[in-house]
Amino acid sequence: MGIGRRHFDGERVALSEIDARVYGRLWKEVKPYTWYIVAAIGIMVVVSLSGLTGPYLMKIAIDDYISQGNAAGLNIIALAYLALYLVNWAATYGQIYLVSWVGQNIIYSVRKRLFEHLQTLSFRFYDSIEAGRVISRVTNDVDALNELVSSGLVTAFSDMFTVVAIMGIMIYINAPLALASFVTIPLLLLLTIVLRGRMRTAYHKVRRRIADVNANLQESISGVKVVQSFNREDENMERFSETNTRNMQANLEAAALFSLFWPAVTVIGAVGTAVVLWYGGMRISQGALTIGGLVAFTGYVTRFFHPINSLSQLYNVLQSGIVSAQRIFEFLDEEPDVADGPEALELGDIAGAIQYSQVTFGYDADEPVLHDINIQCRPGETVALVGPTGAGKSSIINLLARFYDPQRGKVLIDGQDLTAVILNSLRSQLGIVLQDTFIFSGTIEDNIRYGKLEATEDEIVAAAQAVNAHGFISRLPEGYRTEVGERGALLSVGQRQLISFARALISDPRILILDEATSSVDAYTEMLIQQALELLLEGRTAFVIAHRLSTVRNADKIYVVDQGQIAEAGTHEELVASGGKYAELYRKQWSTLEE
Repeated sequence: MGIGRRHFDGERVALSEIDARVYGRLWKEVKPYTWYIVAAIGIMVVVSLSGLTGPYLMKIAIDDYISQGNAAGLNIIALAYLALYLVNWAATYGQIYLVSWVGQNIIYSVRKRLFEHLQTLSFRFYDSIEAGRVISRVTNDVDALNELVSSGLVTAFSDMFTVVAIMGIMIYINAPLALASFVTIPLLLLLTIVLRGRMRTAYHKVRRRIADVNANLQESISGVKVVQSFNREDENMERFSETNTRNMQANLEAAALFSLFWPAVTVIGAVGTAVVLWYGGMRISQGALTIGGLVAFTGYVTRFFHPINSLSQLYNVLQSGIVSAQRIFEFLDEEPDVADGPEALELGDIAGAIQYSQVTFGYDADEPVLHDINIQCRPGETVALVGPTGAGKSSIINLLARFYDPQRGKVLIDGQDLTAVILNSLRSQLGIVLQDTFIFSGTIEDNIRYGKLEATEDEIVAAAQAVNAHGFISRLPEGYRTEVGERGALLSVGQRQLISFARALISDPRILILDEATSSVDAYTEMLIQQALELLLEGRTAFVIAHRLSTVRNADKIYVVDQGQIAEAGTHEELVASGGKYAELYRKQWSTLEE
């Protein structure tokens, strides 16, 4: 059964609604740093004013000293000009560092909270979205948010302040000339309004396409052995090329809009400068403006369009950052399907009695994979689940570990409904070895200790000896401190499975769950594990899934699962004698072994 994937592209609500919500939540992220931002803005004012004083000093120098041949006064103006820009340099350094400090702290907090939240989300969430898309949110989207916070918001405020300050100075120098130059402002506003919506849509598309690239890349790297085994390199490269091409096209579409905006701003700036030169020259001929005033005015017009150009460049940062923020908050808003209820209680130390009572479950609620499951297991018993692939055995185990909750019925331990207990109090008493063995990068010692973080070296060795892993570990160059590589790539499949077995056992669980735990070890190693299990399972409740019926014939009770239902139940001898599905499976396996 295929599981439908959800899409986290931020298209379920109108963009205007997204804006209001995202801006409000961004403010909550920024609010703890309010005083630092106020300080940054204060420094920014110093930077802006010290940078804007230069043209006015030029006016004074030309009108009052150069035209009068006053060398002494000119020396003072030159020194003042130099001192002013030294102040500007120091203030700029302080502003950049402070803004970066605020931005990095906010991003650290967001990324940490995002990672912590992802750890709490249920399996159903990860069933419905590729790992590459999740990684894209934590890396690319958070980086884009960093640009928004650290270089976007404060810089935008600085540019807007500079524009207003320049307008004020220009009006002070010559109001009619200033008003003439402001004729370009409506053109800028019109340009922004026309392109704003199209650019926002373009950056939504860019974010989706880079997520596609990450998803494809992650899948291809994780499955590289399968790719090479089936000679699928060419097909994979073609698929990645298509995804990469769509990403390139989305970025080019966004770049085309941006490249239209920026040169248009430059042209409008040139129009403003031409107006100043033409009208300013006329004012000089009429005696209403000095040459120094026109020089200063030209300098301010040029500076007026610098922050406008800067804002146009920042516009794509702001657009991209807002889209990324919306995507990040969308993940943070995702609620786990399996979570502690408001009245959940500690499970406490358990004896290990397990009951499935009329359980119906489906990964999609409309398509159940388990139907009316009833299972009884007394404390200390070993229960085996057998049946064909896809029958629902692993789904039964998933409900016991509460990776999912049933749609109907109950799963109980010692008579307590698992949906009413605190998750940690349940899982801390489970030892699980899944069919899909996962080994973390690091050492063998680290991986075994993962089951019990406070475990001593003696306990680690004892756990490895119990599953007969100590022999191969001790033969490795660094023993228990041998690095295993990503996903245990430097170990064989059987070795990885033995380590995962030791990891589960070191936690001394009350309930041990083995999902095809011996499927990837050779017959001799499997025999050694079975010998160890006779001791390890004593006094523990165990659920065992196995295709090899020889590994479960000593179970206290065997349940045959077929098409999501319990077809038969009993001991090995009872089921063989009954001549049903189990007996048929057993005869087929036995005849295969004889051949």
